[in-house]
Amino acid sequence: MAVAGRHDDMWRYHPDLLATPVPRYTSFPTAAEFGDDVGPHDMEAALATIGEDDPVSLYLHIPYCREICWYCGCNTGAANRSGRVSAYLQRLGEEVDLIARNLAGRGQVRRIAWGGGSPNAIAPEAFDGLMLRISQAFRCNDPVVSIELDPRCFDSPWADALGRNNVSRASLGVQTFAPHVQEAIGRVQPHSDIVRTVAQLRGAGVDSINFDLMYGLPGQSMGDLTETLDAAVSMRPDRLAVFGYAHVPHLLPRQRRIDATALPDGRMRFGQAALAHDRLCGAGYQPVGFDHFALPGDAIAVAARAGRLRRNFQGFTEDESDVLIGLGASAISAFPGWLLQNEKNAGRYHLQIGNGRLATARGLRRSPRDRLTGRLIERLLCDGRADVTGLPDLAGIRHRLAGFESEGLIAWSGNLLLLGDGGLPYARGIAAALDPYRKHSQIRFSSAV
Repeated sequence: MAVAGRHDDMWRYHPDLLATPVPRYTSFPTAAEFGDDVGPHDMEAALATIGEDDPVSLYLHIPYCREICWYCGCNTGAANRSGRVSAYLQRLGEEVDLIARNLAGRGQVRRIAWGGGSPNAIAPEAFDGLMLRISQAFRCNDPVVSIELDPRCFDSPWADALGRNNVSRASLGVQTFAPHVQEAIGRVQPHSDIVRTVAQLRGAGVDSINFDLMYGLPGQSMGDLTETLDAAVSMRPDRLAVFGYAHVPHLLPRQRRIDATALPDGRMRFGQAALAHDRLCGAGYQPVGFDHFALPGDAIAVAARAGRLRRNFQGFTEDESDVLIGLGASAISAFPGWLLQNEKNAGRYHLQIGNGRLATARGLRRSPRDRLTGRLIERLLCDGRADVTGLPDLAGIRHRLAGFESEGLIAWSGNLLLLGDGGLPYARGIAAALDPYRKHSQIRFSSAV
């Protein structure tokens, strides 16, 4: 994949090609196409397609945080009522059992991912209990266990729990080390919190640590980002994800607390993305896709070099399973023939699971064309190339990509679409040309960079 190169070679700013917001393509079709014409019967049908020894990945959603950050787009609320959290965890355990009964011993769980929210907003003993319940309900084949963490409420009991449960990967919400930017986004966390958490994770046996960082934040200068990148690199996380902040207060009311007039413009955002790429590559990290970076020996970097990189709801991954079962309110499950989302509303989720019914409420059934298009978009984003021979409307696709081609950001070899040396920052916009659902809405998606 054409991902190497210096700023001057690769990061050319073409504002007209970045003007339209585009999906992140962590699924195809995207969640914007989900409808309510699917339900629990679809989940039952999807689970029935899993074979005896098929690899299965689990995702468990904890929709709670100790503190709510203003920028956050996750389905989460404050963990300020212990009864509410306990009731949710009880239902989550019941959903584990309900899914397992439908599988009837089929499938092998090889990955377990905990996300949110902040999974460490719950008690470590509750985490122990749910991990035990999973091991008893499913056939677990030495699964890779990963977890998202808020360093502000991470402590030694939680580190001990990760060690007991063989958690080998952790992702920390860092975002920025600049104090004034932290205040502007409602996430104040001292540098020392991150240093302490990394040390505790290493001591607990976690061998792959990711930092989530952000650019495009209010009041964030190039110097602020440089200092954040340097501080992050000094702790040598195994992976870093560097995301552009998406300001959509009409969809996320909590973002109204952010001063929109302090947000950097498009050119500044592009320059910040370029800075992150150059700084991290210069520090020995391998670029993986368009917004992930990893040390060369990390599993995701190895997968990228071997052509085994995938993309799912967690972003770029080396997880090769075609089945991801989401558990918890708002969690999304992915199967070859379906994308199925649980009830977002906690009350309705409780009602469904409490009555012994699966909580599927939204989603879609993937058509053969959906599956083909999804594979091609995934390969384009992961490998920088996609053979579009099987897609209809090839003339229309070429027409939609003419602007990218004229700037040298893509090239064609027959029907093989190739990202050019400067195409990586535009990869999502290029992928959108293959998407028959794409509607040029200014409110549904985030900026391409």
